Amino acid sequence: MAFITLNYYSEALGMQTQVDVLIPQRETEGEIGIESKADGQKYKCLYLLHGCSDDQTIWMRRTSVERYASKYGVAVVMPFAARSYYSDMKYGEKYYQFIAKELPRTIQEFFNISDKREDNYVCGLSMGGYGALKVGLRECDNFCAAAGLSAVTTFEGRYDWRILKNVFGDPVEIPDDDRLDKLALKQAENPNRPKVFIGCGTEDSLYKENLQFRKMLEDLGYDVTYRESSGEHSWNFWDEYIQYVLEWMFG
Repeated sequence: MAFITLNYYSEALGMQTQVDVLIPQRETEGEIGIESKADGQKYKCLYLLHGCSDDQTIWMRRTSVERYASKYGVAVVMPFAARSYYSDMKYGEKYYQFIAKELPRTIQEFFNISDKREDNYVCGLSMGGYGALKVGLRECDNFCAAAGLSAVTTFEGRYDWRILKNVFGDPVEIPDDDRLDKLALKQAENPNRPKVFIGCGTEDSLYKENLQFRKMLEDLGYDVTYRESSGEHSWNFWDEYIQYVLEWMFG
């Protein structure tokens, strides 16, 4: 895999931004301990989203995602989204427009990435899990599957109101297009609704809301893969579970 830090101007954000990108590499016979299925065709792509306390570098720093992704021959795109909840912020930048609409076009322009719906996927953890599920549900024509790990699935009872005020305004009012329950209902009859993976640790503070969202999706007839095990809101859990997500998406 090639690891690229991409700096460029985003029209959606109105400023320079940074995205980390993993691109499959065909010629790796001399590289020890790496398995690659890169074939030089237009690559499938996973957009991998960070949590509220992190940035775009965190997946590479805390997991072995490069090694895990290399055996599937897929690209991985890791953008920076601040504490935006992957939304067009009331008092801030338009991170939803950037992540969900502009970034895929840009990545497909710069790299050998497929623009087909069946080749594009999104995953994230915590705040990024919410972002991934939201993007998957809102952009059904562009993403075929979404995975949320220890995902924020509701804003009821959230403690981080200072952050949410910047995102949604004061008082905090969550638009329907930023509520996962409303989006799930809206897309329930859409033939292009995404396949969904939900993974959460049983000791995670978000465990109960993940169970509730899973049940809602299943009751609505979504294709849901659910996995849980003992674990907290931690990188030990996410390093393990990103491997399950990659196998589910690309295996």
